Amino acid sequence: MGMSWLDRLIQGQLSKQQLVDADDALPGRDTEVPVAAEHLLLRHPMRGSVGTDDSTGIGAFPDGLNAVVLAGGCFWGVEEIYWQIPGVYTTAVGYAGGYTANPSYEEVCTARTGHTESVLVVFDPTVIDLEAVLAVFWETHDPTQEMRQGNDVGTQYRSAVYTLSEADAVLARRSAEKFGTVLAEAGRGPVATEIAPLTQAGDGHFYYAEDYHQQYLAKNPNGYRCHAATGLKYPA
Repeated sequence: MGMSWLDRLIQGQLSKQQLVDADDALPGRDTEVPVAAEHLLLRHPMRGSVGTDDSTGIGAFPDGLNAVVLAGGCFWGVEEIYWQIPGVYTTAVGYAGGYTANPSYEEVCTARTGHTESVLVVFDPTVIDLEAVLAVFWETHDPTQEMRQGNDVGTQYRSAVYTLSEADAVLARRSAEKFGTVLAEAGRGPVATEIAPLTQAGDGHFYYAEDYHQQYLAKNPNGYRCHAATGLKYPA
């Protein structure tokens, strides 16, 4: 007897929750995805200037700014939260933590690239520091869920913090521990968020998503938002 539609659905969801190995990932391509020169709302570049060493794909932003790559479910809603925060210079959605070079959205959705939907947040630390950026991150998604956020299931929805330095990764881990204490006191599970310097996550690259995804909810105000938040606050 063949599998029922429910069995096939469950099997499909389970397969999308298994991280692909580098050797089994889709091959990708050499050509970068073109995106608009400026953020639709913030009017700053989404890509940094490209120097001799641009191994992360992000480029260099003006001196004094810092950046972090955050994954907390569907990247449309995560980006919308961050572009509204004072001190944020620019945001962009993309794919990180995987192995397929310059993947398409359709490829990422197969769970065969290893990427998670991510948001690049470039910010001015004299206005908002990294811990405050992360406090918003912990409060606006559920970091206890593995390979999903709410009804969005798959490795592309896993929670992650990819930093541009080891020092920032140390701070992010401490931040996770602080929020983990709050979760434990509320009887919730532990933080399942992947935390690492971007250079140590998958192939170490942030790939910009297709232009129609950039600032999607500014272009489509009634579009989909998924925030499977715990309702808990980051400790002061």
